[in-house]
Amino acid sequence: MEPPFSESQANFYYSRHYLEYAVLPLLKLLCLTVIGLILAHPRTQLVPKATFKLLSKLVFALFLPCTIFIHLGETITVKNFIRWWFVPANVLLSTAIGCLLGYLVTKICKPPPEYFRFTIIATAFGNTGNLPLAIVGSVCHSDDNPFGPDCYTTGVSYVSFAQWVAVLLVYTLVYHMMEPPMEYFDVVDDGGEIQEPLPSNDLSRPLLVEAEWPGMEDRETEHCKTPFIARVFTSFSTLSHSSIPDPDSLEEVPAPTSPKSIRCLAEPQVVRRLRIVAEQTPVRHVLQPPMLATLLAFIVGMVTPIKSVVYGDAAPLAFITDSLQISAQAMVPSVMLILGGMLAEGPNESELGLRTTVGITVARLLVLPLVGSGVVYLADQLNFLIPDDKMYRFVLLLQYTTPSAILLGAVASLRGYAVKEASALLFWQHVFALLSVSIYIIIYFKLLLSYV
Repeated sequence: MEPPFSESQANFYYSRHYLEYAVLPLLKLLCLTVIGLILAHPRTQLVPKATFKLLSKLVFALFLPCTIFIHLGETITVKNFIRWWFVPANVLLSTAIGCLLGYLVTKICKPPPEYFRFTIIATAFGNTGNLPLAIVGSVCHSDDNPFGPDCYTTGVSYVSFAQWVAVLLVYTLVYHMMEPPMEYFDVVDDGGEIQEPLPSNDLSRPLLVEAEWPGMEDRETEHCKTPFIARVFTSFSTLSHSSIPDPDSLEEVPAPTSPKSIRCLAEPQVVRRLRIVAEQTPVRHVLQPPMLATLLAFIVGMVTPIKSVVYGDAAPLAFITDSLQISAQAMVPSVMLILGGMLAEGPNESELGLRTTVGITVARLLVLPLVGSGVVYLADQLNFLIPDDKMYRFVLLLQYTTPSAILLGAVASLRGYAVKEASALLFWQHVFALLSVSIYIIIYFKLLLSYV
């Protein structure tokens, strides 16, 4: 049934039929996930793990960048760049609130001491990329969706606009929070690390490691698997540090007359240590295909002469954007198939404990969305949001609703810390997220279609 044409009648129609418009998109995504699970399940093995890993690389290097460039570049302008400021700010807010909830989880559930920081960051850092894009794509798939004819373009633009903040958080906050704890960093007498031998064949890695950011584990730095910050800021006199780098050894001793030498002599010790940590933070790795697509969309979209050449039916380069558009259409089904393949591997054994696993899941999937709804409502009352834009509010709410980012598994593998725990936690979170996300999206539709 087609909705009425007048705006007032359409609002009344959607408010009466919100359940249908909320449930059907979720059923579509669930079907794709189940198909992926069946294809990848060890008993059927219709599609090998190697194929899913290649598919994840295609999503990362082609489908997702094409999606971002096509839709973000088309809608972004200097004016919109300013108007959308609350989208990236909301990512920071949701992460900060998540950190507070994670800290409460540690106090209530008492995780093992070595997983204190992991509990906090797993509660705080959610999936703000692939999963929200898939949800928006499914919601906007039908022509009579409640968000209007530009539903998909605007929705993808809002989600993509937050990507750069999320990526920066991965390589700063998440990277350092996932540092191996100093107290549990085992060192043998000859100074070598006690590490589990890792197979050289990357097909033996779980799909979780490659599902959202393929190749992250291959970007190891010299100190990525050591408690580097603890070594820089703490003096240990009773432990052997032969395998842990001395911060003093990271800097070359310059000639006494050089300007750098003069600066270092006058530099306070705390500032110097902060600088060393900053220099060892792998921020340079943020320039990956999705981030490059975002930057390119900003440049092309905000420069009107270039934009008129690239975007639009009459644009001279419209054939290029059309070809990218065709590639971008494969993103949503690919993301959900990969999620199904990840779930087919099942959970790993975990030392995190049942109580902590349940605590993180409840805080992330049930409590945080409630707090986020209050944050978005308050921001709306303070006129921080774009007036009468339902999709804008829907994307903001999704940032509080999704489970922990799959990227946590890749970072855990990169840092050699809580790898099995991350895998098990992400598995159970995504299983229960099928229910929690469905419930909250129904609530969001009811609120948005009734009161906006």
